[in-house]
Amino acid sequence: MKIFLTALFALAVNFAVVAQKRLNVELKKQLDTILQQDQGIREFIDTETSEQRKDQLAQLFGMSKEQLRQKVWTLMAKIDSANFKKVERIISKYGYPGKSLVGEPANTAVFYVIQHSPSQIPKFYPLIEKAGKEGELPFEYVAMMLDRKLTNEGKLQIYGTQIYSVQITNPKTGQKEFFSYVMPIEDAKNVNKRRKEAGFKLTVEENTQRFGFVYKEYTPEEIKKITQK
Repeated sequence: MKIFLTALFALAVNFAVVAQKRLNVELKKQLDTILQQDQGIREFIDTETSEQRKDQLAQLFGMSKEQLRQKVWTLMAKIDSANFKKVERIISKYGYPGKSLVGEPANTAVFYVIQHSPSQIPKFYPLIEKAGKEGELPFEYVAMMLDRKLTNEGKLQIYGTQIYSVQITNPKTGQKEFFSYVMPIEDAKNVNKRRKEAGFKLTVEENTQRFGFVYKEYTPEEIKKITQK
């Protein structure tokens, strides 16, 4: 039994080494950096990010927290533009760099860059969808991009992932305030069933609470009426 277990352990280690060798390590490093930049600049503007973490993020971008706070939106645009060019070259050479090629979470880097380049989503969505169906990318990422694609086209989303905030005038107080809402959903009563099937851990109600407000189902007509006040 001891000999059998030793052999089994050696076999498992061998499989792990082989799997590691199959990864494109250099491409993984490049995608890790792209992902770190894409998510880091957005984590900095997240209201739930601690000041200590913001100091760390500022250091990552080579400046003080105060400097980054002043330049964050300009820097974000530059990062997104530069990353998209890198991603285009990567896709032209490798196709979608998925789990089997670069591991996790590097396999999400290309998704995020395209997701943050709205005008490019229609072109690249089929690539993202294919990666999701083949298990190279968790399918919830496909769902998020589909929702963004649909809402950008003025259509109803499917999974309730897209949230929007707009400044309106409160009719009761006459004061300007932000109105946040989940963009209208197709067949909203079954959205949580679809979310579960896609791999989301949270319901649309639970996910909305993360953004500091309560989910309410709206039709496009209702949104238009509220936002035009």
